Amino acid sequence: MSKTKPVALTVGEPAGIGPELSFKAFDALKGQIPFFLIADPRHLNGDYTIVETPDAVFDAPTLPVLPHEFAGHCELGTADPKNAAAVIDVIARAVDLVQDGHASAVCTNPIHKKALKDGAGFAYPGHTEYLAALGGIDRVVMMLSSPDLRVVPTTIHIGLDEVPEALTASLLTDTILITHAALRRDFGIDTPRIAVAGLNPHAGEGGTMGRQELEMIVPVLEALRSEGLDITGPASADTMFHARARDTYDVAICMYHDQALIPIKTLDFDRGVNVTLGLPFIRTSPDHGTAFDIAGKDIASPTSLIEALKLAYEMAEARS
Repeated sequence: MSKTKPVALTVGEPAGIGPELSFKAFDALKGQIPFFLIADPRHLNGDYTIVETPDAVFDAPTLPVLPHEFAGHCELGTADPKNAAAVIDVIARAVDLVQDGHASAVCTNPIHKKALKDGAGFAYPGHTEYLAALGGIDRVVMMLSSPDLRVVPTTIHIGLDEVPEALTASLLTDTILITHAALRRDFGIDTPRIAVAGLNPHAGEGGTMGRQELEMIVPVLEALRSEGLDITGPASADTMFHARARDTYDVAICMYHDQALIPIKTLDFDRGVNVTLGLPFIRTSPDHGTAFDIAGKDIASPTSLIEALKLAYEMAEARS
């Protein structure tokens, strides 16, 4: 096993499926990927080993847990707002451990945003925005990655009618450059091949189905090609995701949320991993929520969390 520092796994919402999946992930990855869970041991149901420092992870016979006290109890399936402040603090603690050199990456179990807002006045739309604030970064990029496909939506959680206005040359340029840099630094791809989708059907078809391609997307891509980036597009999104097309690029840059996420979730629903690009530290997460309805029933799949931990560690090794 490599001696790259272990991954810091945050517990997320303790009443969701995160804790039980953490135990399953440890069973699957023991001896392969070192990681530790930051959580309140009172909320855990399973065999764990209390560790005082991340370095003790390598000798732990069961799930290593770095203790963090929570104010509330944990009733599976029901978020307790009393725990909100600790959920947030655990995320910040994980980031501090990475930035101080004690951990190699952050992997985050899902949070429940309403509980955080109700219990602690959480002012961010989600994990990504909070992590960007912790990292002192104004603009980050969301990537969904699986063994079959990597996708990046340029605009994310906004209504479809808002996309044309939000989709600016500056945003598209930054999204492509951040993605390009991350593929080189964290994925070990020296010359990333980037495919860019159009916004409109048939990529606008010469302006007959929309002019964003001609007026904004094409000039951005031409400017980036002149800087040496390997970019194709804008392409019609309905022809970008079959097997032969996927072989021609390392990442697909899409214009809006569903254009990116529908193909990857169709191809590989269980193994998709959410990666935040552009942070000064590595962050991955499973691509699912708290799943209160099945918490504690031992039926939740750990596949996405396992893949998220593996990818976080692989990115850390590539970066080092």
